[in-house]
Amino acid sequence: MPTSTGTETLDVLIIGAGVSGVGAARYLTTEHPARSFAIVEARAVAGGTWDLFRYPGIRSDSDLYTFGYEFKPWRDKQAIADAPRILDYLHETIDENGLTDLIRYEHKVVSAAWSSEDARWLVDIDRLDTGERIQISARWIFCGSGYYDYDEGFSPDFEGRERFRGQIVHPQHWPEDLDYAGKRVVVIGSGATAVTLLPAMADHTAHITMLQRTPTYIIPLPREDAIANTLKKVLGDKVGYAVTRQKNIAQQRLLFELCQRFPKQARRVIRKINESQLPDGYPVDEHFNPPYNPWDQRLCVVPDADLFRTIRKGGASIVTDRIATFTENGILLESGAELEADIIVTATGLNIKVVGGIDLTVDGEPVLLTDTVVYRGMMLSGVPNFAMAIGYTNSSWTLKIGLLCEYFCKLLGHMDRHGYDSVRAVADPAMPTRPLLDFGAGYVQRALESLPKQGPKAPWVMSMSYYTDRRLLRGDVADENLRFATARERSGERVTV
Repeated sequence: MPTSTGTETLDVLIIGAGVSGVGAARYLTTEHPARSFAIVEARAVAGGTWDLFRYPGIRSDSDLYTFGYEFKPWRDKQAIADAPRILDYLHETIDENGLTDLIRYEHKVVSAAWSSEDARWLVDIDRLDTGERIQISARWIFCGSGYYDYDEGFSPDFEGRERFRGQIVHPQHWPEDLDYAGKRVVVIGSGATAVTLLPAMADHTAHITMLQRTPTYIIPLPREDAIANTLKKVLGDKVGYAVTRQKNIAQQRLLFELCQRFPKQARRVIRKINESQLPDGYPVDEHFNPPYNPWDQRLCVVPDADLFRTIRKGGASIVTDRIATFTENGILLESGAELEADIIVTATGLNIKVVGGIDLTVDGEPVLLTDTVVYRGMMLSGVPNFAMAIGYTNSSWTLKIGLLCEYFCKLLGHMDRHGYDSVRAVADPAMPTRPLLDFGAGYVQRALESLPKQGPKAPWVMSMSYYTDRRLLRGDVADENLRFATARERSGERVTV
C-alpha cells in the first residue's frame, strides 16, 4: 500500500465514530475548544454498533435515558429504542456539535508508535477509499472503538455445517436481501440478539425456533417509560431527562445489587415473572432457568414482553438442547430430535478485540496488552497519552463513557496548567492482578487471556459501578500512580515528575 507524503499534526486523535468516539469529540469541543483533533472511522458511516448490525428488530438492551449522553436529552417516547432512533440521536449529536467535518471515514488505524523524545504518537492509517497509507502525529490517542471485533463475530465449528443445504447467517453480517418469508428458521443462541430476532421475525416465518444450550435470565420492561414521558411533559425535556436519568441509574444499580446479594430470591422473582407471561403448563424450568445466578451474566430485556407474546401466539418456540451435528435439512440434537430449517442464524456471540487490534509500540518496544493493568478504567499501565473507552457490562455502556470523557478532559487541563507533555500510569510490579472483566458471558471468558489485567483496588479496578466511578473520576485528577513528563527539546533534557 503506497504511503502518502506529509504528516498531519493533531493534539488528539479519536479512533471510532460510534457512541464513545462521538461523545469524546463533543467533550473536547466543549472543554478544550482550541485543541485540534479528528475522528478516524474505518467504516464509511458513523454509528458504530448501531449501523454495523442490520438484523431485524435491532434495538438497545438499556434504556436511552441512561444509554444517551448526559449532555443531550433523549426526546423520543421509546425508552427501549430501536437502532434507527439511536442513529438519529447520534447524528443529531454530530450535527449539533459541529463534528461532521472532523470525521474521516474509511480511515483504518493499523499501528501507533509512541516516541518519548517527541512526546507524540505516530499513527499509521490505511485509507480504504484511496488505497494509500497516511500518517498522523498526535499528542494523545483516545480509542473509542469499543471492545469487540467489527470484522468477524463468533461462530463455533459446528459438526456437519457444510452438509446443510439451506442458508447460514451470522447477525453481524446480515444479508440485506435475506428472504425468510414463509421459511423455517432456527436461531442458535440465547442472548440479546436471539431474543430480539424471535419476535421481530416470527410474523413472517413459517416458524422460528430459538435453540439454546443454556437458558438466559429474561425480564420484560415497557418499551415506553410512562414516568419519564410525564416528567418531560411537566418539567421540560432537559430537566425531565436529567431527573429520569438519575432515577434509572439508581434502579439499574439497585436491581444489580439485589440480584448479587439475594440471588435465590431474585431467581424466584424472575421465574415468577416469566411464568406469568408464558402459556399455562409451559416448561419454565427447562427453558428459563439458568444454572448461574442473576447478573453473573447480563440480564436480557424484552420490551413490552414481545418474546413472551410471540411464544403465546405460537409463532415461536424455544428448545434447550445441545447440537450433535448439522444435517442436510437442519440440526440433529443430542436428544435425538431434529430441527428442520431453511435458514439457520448463528446468534452465538462476539469476538472481543480491545483497542481495535491496533499494534502499539512505546519507544520501539511492542505493547503486550496482557502485561498491562488498566488505570481508572481508561489508561494502560506503561502506555503514555493513550486513553480507551470501555463501558459497563452490567448497566448502560454510555454511563461510564461520559465519566471517562470528563476525566480525560480534566487530565488534559491539568497537564496544560503544569506544562506537561506526557503522562503514563505506573503499576507496582508486585501488585496482584486478575482478569479485566468479572463477567461470566462466553464472549468475555473466551478473551480473558488476551486482555489487560485489573488490580485489587482503585484506581486499578475495572469498576462496574457508576457511583464508585463517579467518585473516582470526578475526584482528584492526579495521584501517586501517574508519572508526568516535560520534554525540553532545545537542551535534549527530559524532566519527569
